[in-house]
Amino acid sequence: MKNIHFYILTAIVIAAASCSKILDKNPTDAISSATFWNTDADAQMALSGCYNKLYGCWSLNFNRCYLDCLTDNAFGQWGGASYNMDVMSTGNLTPATNGVNYNAYYRGIAGFNYFLGNIDKVQTIDPDKKNTYIGEVKFLRALAYFDLVNFYGDVIYYKESPATAEDAKIAQSPKEEVLAAIKEDLDFGIANLPNTPYAGHAVKGSAMALKVRVLLYEKKWPEAAVLAKQIIDDGKFSLANNYEGLFLTPGQANNPEIMFSTVYTAPDLPQQTSEGRASNTQFGWGSHIDPYYDLVDAYECTDGKSITESALYDAAKPWLNRDPRLKFTIRLPNVTWPAGEPAGAPSLTGINMQKYVDLSQAPFSGGFNSSYDQDYVHIRYADVLLMYAEAQNEAAGPSAGVYDALDKIRARAGVNMPPVDRVKYNAQDVLRDYIRHERRIELALEGQRYFDLKRWHIADVVLPKIKTPGGLPLVFIEDYYVLPFPQSEIDINPNLKQNPGYR
Repeated sequence: MKNIHFYILTAIVIAAASCSKILDKNPTDAISSATFWNTDADAQMALSGCYNKLYGCWSLNFNRCYLDCLTDNAFGQWGGASYNMDVMSTGNLTPATNGVNYNAYYRGIAGFNYFLGNIDKVQTIDPDKKNTYIGEVKFLRALAYFDLVNFYGDVIYYKESPATAEDAKIAQSPKEEVLAAIKEDLDFGIANLPNTPYAGHAVKGSAMALKVRVLLYEKKWPEAAVLAKQIIDDGKFSLANNYEGLFLTPGQANNPEIMFSTVYTAPDLPQQTSEGRASNTQFGWGSHIDPYYDLVDAYECTDGKSITESALYDAAKPWLNRDPRLKFTIRLPNVTWPAGEPAGAPSLTGINMQKYVDLSQAPFSGGFNSSYDQDYVHIRYADVLLMYAEAQNEAAGPSAGVYDALDKIRARAGVNMPPVDRVKYNAQDVLRDYIRHERRIELALEGQRYFDLKRWHIADVVLPKIKTPGGLPLVFIEDYYVLPFPQSEIDINPNLKQNPGYR
């Protein structure tokens, strides 16, 4: 059963600025501070308000899947409804076309800082419980800032709420300083969050896993490998025995693989956005994310060999004898969905996204959005295994531990793929490529590949090989490793400097 406390829609509006401009960050509370911040119930209500900030930022909620439309995995159909992923991926990347909701991140951060700046006013909470609440909010702040760094590089960093709008007009902090602050927040969480399975609120394992991800992005391989191994050895998380169920409501309750997610519940807090869209209606009925066949071709055959090497591959029936994760991720042409879904729009690539689409609720329509509540999974144990394999291989080359981590993912119930060929992938460089391949397959259409391609610094090599359904090549030049800041923010903050290459 989903953690009901997580869904409380608080009357306290944490960091709710009436103006959309980022400098209007000074949060207001609907209840006077003189009468609030007195009891544990007040603190819990404010904490729920912090979690609520995840829903207002599309790249922190279920729409994060759209980030795969900036990669070789999928095409984002419907333009603005797909957050401009189509125009961004084909080279029209400007301060005006950047579809990442920069302001929403800072509205969330303002709320987190407001909580952290006021929680000590509550004198009746047990100190350990208070530190747990603080650890949760610092985890959320780290999650938001880590995204901002990966999108923009150097970013404005607020550790506390600015006293005035003028005080908010500061320059970017170097990326390295922001990453250090992120790790400081995560270290607090690791020290103070409960060492329990995940149940809707951040736990120690959530903070540890996010820190592993930060260390991986910093290329601090030995440190990342050691921390990931601690998570593995601790045994609080494990692989689910149903890969498909990870992304559907019935399979997400008490799932041992999920380490942190944006949680929804129907009918009180469903996925429905302000535009009236949910995952079933967007990804299923509406075909907003159209996978590329380049992704399909990346899946191995059931013998563990690529389609160019396997005798099992039949070009006339390419969906047969393939890694089962393919059919759980992508609807192929040989599959008929209930009631003829999708019906809202045809896929421009001829295939549809199946991950996060609950076919048991078909036929889909906007009228049923209030019943769609698949949680978006930010961190899961399979990613920890993949991060461990990558970090350990980079630190010391192939080892039994690296192969074992990969084999566990491939051998999970319902997938049952053969172990990694230890003879073929017996050197650091070839195993590196294989680990990257396995990340693409395991995490496909979950919104992670964009950041992977950037941190490996291969986006400018990989993406131009792909063409959109309209025949346009994907465009990724060196400048695109960071996004442009919105021009509106440059205009109102003279200390914020635009990233190089953008005007």
